[in-house]
Amino acid sequence: MQVDAIAVELRPRPMHEAGDLGVRLVQAHARSVWMTCTPVFAVVFLLALSSVEIASWLPSVLIFWFKPWMDRSVLFVLSRAAFGQSTRFADLWRAQREVWWGQWFGSLTWRRLSPWRSYTQPIYQLEGQRGKARRQRRALMLRTQRGAASLMHLAFAHAEAFLGIGLMAFIALLLPEGLRSQAWDWFTGGSLSASFATASGYALVVLMLEPFYVGAGFAMYLNRRVQLEAWDIEQEFRRAF
Repeated sequence: MQVDAIAVELRPRPMHEAGDLGVRLVQAHARSVWMTCTPVFAVVFLLALSSVEIASWLPSVLIFWFKPWMDRSVLFVLSRAAFGQSTRFADLWRAQREVWWGQWFGSLTWRRLSPWRSYTQPIYQLEGQRGKARRQRRALMLRTQRGAASLMHLAFAHAEAFLGIGLMAFIALLLPEGLRSQAWDWFTGGSLSASFATASGYALVVLMLEPFYVGAGFAMYLNRRVQLEAWDIEQEFRRAF
């Protein structure tokens, strides 16, 4: 990796500060992130919503379960953004074999419920190691950092829940006072229309929040590599000489 080409200022940071840096990275490259990833998210959302007639709860569960697969596209954009490169959907399309289909099975099965999945995802997607070498790398990156990665994951999980509930409450507040109790009964009644509306609201929350979750994990990953490999020093020397 050409450390001197990284556009992000590298220095050892507390992990919570590194997470904030990831959020800022997403904000700085918001156009690339959402223009590139929204089509991918939209396909998953439409396929999930089409399952509403099978079971009313299924669309939301499918959207939740496929988030790690959608995260791979976001990480692709952010890994290029870290080097100051903008990304278009055409770039993602050309890299679809590595981004969409590499490691997809593990992402959706035994690693799906990992409380530090956005922190360890760059190891699987960007480093290209396999077998024992990858397991050792993952153990090294997680050493002393499981707590920080889990807390970041928990913070975004709570934010997602609060945004979803807040969106439903906001819609209810826009209704006339006499219809609010009926709206709540409609939301919780399990009808197809209510399930479709709930899943659509959840999809909107995921679309807006998930890139920041991936960005926070990616920045924490970079920060851990700075701690382990002194990237900040190497970056300064390469730029100087």
